[in-house]
Amino acid sequence: MHFITVLLAALAPTALAQTATLCNQYAYFQTNGYEFNNNLWGKGSATSGSQCTYVDGLSGSGVKWRSDWQWAGGENNVKSYVYSGRQINKKLVSQLNSLPTTANWGYSNQNIRCNVAYDLFTAADINHDKSSGDYELMVWLGRYGGVQPIGSNQGNVNVGGRNWELWYGLNGNMKVFSFVASSPVTSYNGNLKDFFNYMANNRGFPASSQYLITYQFGTEAFTGSGTTFTVSQWSADAY
Repeated sequence: MHFITVLLAALAPTALAQTATLCNQYAYFQTNGYEFNNNLWGKGSATSGSQCTYVDGLSGSGVKWRSDWQWAGGENNVKSYVYSGRQINKKLVSQLNSLPTTANWGYSNQNIRCNVAYDLFTAADINHDKSSGDYELMVWLGRYGGVQPIGSNQGNVNVGGRNWELWYGLNGNMKVFSFVASSPVTSYNGNLKDFFNYMANNRGFPASSQYLITYQFGTEAFTGSGTTFTVSQWSADAY
């Protein structure tokens, strides 16, 4: 989850090569239909720490990047959600046939408190601020240090041929569905439309009146000393 007033410091068009270093709070970069944000939205809850993100370029049909971080204090507060995002044409979820994606990632150590997750917002207003939505879908491919999603555990469900813990709760007025893998899935190839289909068929998600407004993948950092999150390949599409 992340609520921010996005203050994007985009690089000048002449600097839009395939690599970038992002260290400022909301440092931003875009290339080839993908975008990246260092997104240290919760750093105010830390007693100390820092984070820098490095866009390393293209990888197959997608991108590769990494983020070095260390945070102390406020152990139950998210400090950042650094992410890569797919730039999409906004459509109603019911009009989307497929949301295919692959993610290959790893952490340099596991003495950390964080998750690795997809984060997708939907809203009835196609022009809704992209820092929140009416609904939030999170797909947690990994979690470390006992961190938990918002809300409560609704039991296990099978989506896309995998078993997930389903969590549900409210973040303000936003309804948050989180599907959590039982152990880290460091190489993922799936279709996120399967999760929306499950929500529509079983949890009352109004797919015919909600626009998909964000399509992101990254890590929410809570606390840890000196670690690197590496995404060797991430791709996503929507059609």
